[in-house]
Amino acid sequence: MPVAVQLDFEGATLEQYDQIIEQMGFTPRGKGGPGGLFHWVTKTETGLRVVDVWESREVFEKFAAEKIGPISAAVGIPNPPAIQFIAVHNYLTAS
Repeated sequence: MPVAVQLDFEGATLEQYDQIIEQMGFTPRGKGGPGGLFHWVTKTETGLRVVDVWESREVFEKFAAEKIGPISAAVGIPNPPAIQFIAVHNYLTAS
């Protein structure tokens, strides 16, 4: 079942986000991680907010453990994000 995932990275910067994306081998407006259906990011008053839609919570958690966590720590983000999972009824894509 698809799931929306909201990640709030307190104290993180857009520059760190760009480093993470580069280290993951992604390009802006390009393809995301396996099982990721949609992704966007914005600066907040306290850091960054990332919102994704994934094929399932399990697919997200595997990607987070293998990529998001280690690479975020490597670029200097000191704490894991606050994560909220939201059930998705429907989503639309451009393709």
